[in-house]
Amino acid sequence: MSTRRALIGGLMAAPAWALAAGSPGDVLARAARAQVGVTTDYDPAYVRLAYPGGDVPRTTGVCCDVVIRAARDAWKADLQRLIHEDMTRHFGAYPQAWRLAKPDTHIDHRRVLNLETYWARIGAQVWRARGPAFGQGVPGPLAAGDILTWRLSIGDRPHVGIVVTGGDKPRVVHNIGQGARDESLADLWQLKPVGHYRWRPTA
Repeated sequence: MSTRRALIGGLMAAPAWALAAGSPGDVLARAARAQVGVTTDYDPAYVRLAYPGGDVPRTTGVCCDVVIRAARDAWKADLQRLIHEDMTRHFGAYPQAWRLAKPDTHIDHRRVLNLETYWARIGAQVWRARGPAFGQGVPGPLAAGDILTWRLSIGDRPHVGIVVTGGDKPRVVHNIGQGARDESLADLWQLKPVGHYRWRPTA
C-alpha cells in the first residue's frame, strides 16, 4: 500500500508534460507552453546566478530563458552548464561582441548569439539565413520542439523561441517583452528569420 501511495504521489507531483507520451520535441514544446501565464514579465538585467541550474524568478526573464527553462523541465538539460563547458574549451569560437576575457556563467547562456553558436557547433542547425529579408519564412517543415532565431526590426537585436505546433500553421512560444506568449508564426512577420535548430540533447 505504501509503495502504491508513493507512486501515486510521485505521478501527481510530476509536471504534466513529463507524463504525456511523445517525441523529445513534443515534450520540449509542452514545457515551453507551460510557461505561458507563469512568466508574465520581461527583464534583461544582468543577474548573478547560481551555477549550475541558475535562474531568475520564473515570473520574468528574457527570450533565452524560455528555451533554458523548457530544456531543464523537459529533458533535465542545463544550457547554462553545456554552454559554459563548451565556451571554456572553445572560447574563441563564440562571438566576442561583449569583449569578455573569459566565459561568464551568469549571462553566456542567456545570449541568443551564444545559443546559435552552440547549436551550430553540435550539429543541431537545420538552416541558417545568408541574407534574409523581414517577413521571409523559414524554409522546410517545422516540428514541435524546433527552435527558431530572428533579428528584430529595431536595432537588429537577436531573438529566440520554441515551435510548439508544427505543420501548416506553426505556433511558437517566446518572450519578446510581455512574458511568455503562444503566438502564430505568421504573426511574427516583423521579425527577420535567421536560424532553425533541432536540438535533441543526449545528456
